[in-house]
Amino acid sequence: MNMNVSRRHVLGGMGVLGGGLMLPRWLLAAGADDLRAIARDAWIYAYPMLMHYQTMEKQALDPAAPAYVGGFNRFRHYSELYTPNNREIVTPNNDTPYSWAWLDLRSEPQVLSVPAVDADRYYVHQLVDQYTHNFAYVGVLSTGREAGDYLIVGPGWQGATPNGIKAVLRSETEIVMVLGRTGLKNAEDLPAVRALQQQYRLRALHEYIGSAPPLAAPAIAWQAWDSKTGLGPRFIAALNQILSLCPTHPSEQTLRERFARIGIVPGQAFDVAAMSAEVRGALLAGIADAQLQLQTAVTQTRTTLGLFGTREALHGNYLNRAVAANIGIYGNSVEEAFYTGARLDNQGQPLQGGRGYRLRFAPGQLPPATEFWSLTLYDLPDRQLVANSIDRYCLSSRDALQADADGGLTLVMQPSAPQTSNNWLPTPASGAFTVILRLYGPKQEVIEQRWRMPVVEQV
Repeated sequence: MNMNVSRRHVLGGMGVLGGGLMLPRWLLAAGADDLRAIARDAWIYAYPMLMHYQTMEKQALDPAAPAYVGGFNRFRHYSELYTPNNREIVTPNNDTPYSWAWLDLRSEPQVLSVPAVDADRYYVHQLVDQYTHNFAYVGVLSTGREAGDYLIVGPGWQGATPNGIKAVLRSETEIVMVLGRTGLKNAEDLPAVRALQQQYRLRALHEYIGSAPPLAAPAIAWQAWDSKTGLGPRFIAALNQILSLCPTHPSEQTLRERFARIGIVPGQAFDVAAMSAEVRGALLAGIADAQLQLQTAVTQTRTTLGLFGTREALHGNYLNRAVAANIGIYGNSVEEAFYTGARLDNQGQPLQGGRGYRLRFAPGQLPPATEFWSLTLYDLPDRQLVANSIDRYCLSSRDALQADADGGLTLVMQPSAPQTSNNWLPTPASGAFTVILRLYGPKQEVIEQRWRMPVVEQV
């Protein structure tokens, strides 16, 4: 689960609803209440796609941005440990250093090549379309530990599959994000992770088969993203450009026709210059309704189950898709990883620095994961790693943890070191904090909600 912008910043930015828009004359006859409902639903639909676009702008379109990966169809690998000094993303982890890439599939497919890995090495490449669906995976849990070449194709590609390709992975959209994660065992394992990252390879199809390159796709005049106004009425202009690269899915035909009533048409210009007071009021009210709906849903979310996955897995629940983008865009599908955690203790009180806590897993109740699990602590509200005297920011099943006498496991969270420090996760001296438990390769009892994280107990 990766968060390129904090929930606090996102929800704060959603309050800016300035600007006007020019709508077709036939729209002016529509009822204000109807327009308000359409605007609400359209904003919820658009929100994850807009957050995805914001990330793409930083990583693939703006060479001056610190997060720039180098443009399209290439990897940028991150292989340094995160510390409290790294604040470019929220809820960072040192479990799985990232490899990022953005693919433009308009002119031809791309081939993702991966090496063979040892039995104790975890890696995964998550493929995300412009809707933020996790439409495919390449990794040890999905495609195995052998080397392989995988063809990533856009929605309209109809070519022959070349020899040597293990699978064709088809995206609904022309732009695809690849988010690679490579399991890191400890700090001494960094050289091995870096060596493995260098073996992840992207090639254009013509390069893979040794043919002449196709005609390049026309350049796109990408719209600049304005975080202050982009989630107001101007979201329609940004969405129209995004949708021009997203052929209408049959399940959304009626939805798209409904959205067209407020000017949401792929590729259509949307002039935010003038509109009637009635239409403006209806649109602003609908957007405000949507923002409140999202904030309410976020506060009620207790698990990531049902939030991340394929189009089929999400079952048309666009509010869940928006919640996922808000609390942790690019979270893995539950078959790959599961995320849970705590902000409150067993007494219903916020976790607070300066106090002592424990998290005990009873015998036979350790986090059920085929690969590994980890518990990481973050401050609130910024959700950043917290500096401490031993530079320890998480505890993991890969650590030399000391079991309890009965076979269970107790993790200790407090500011000062206990007598035995193997199971100690340092907490801040003051201020609220949260802990996130990540399970890589969650077992069936997690997916079926037969296993739950124990409560954090105040001691």
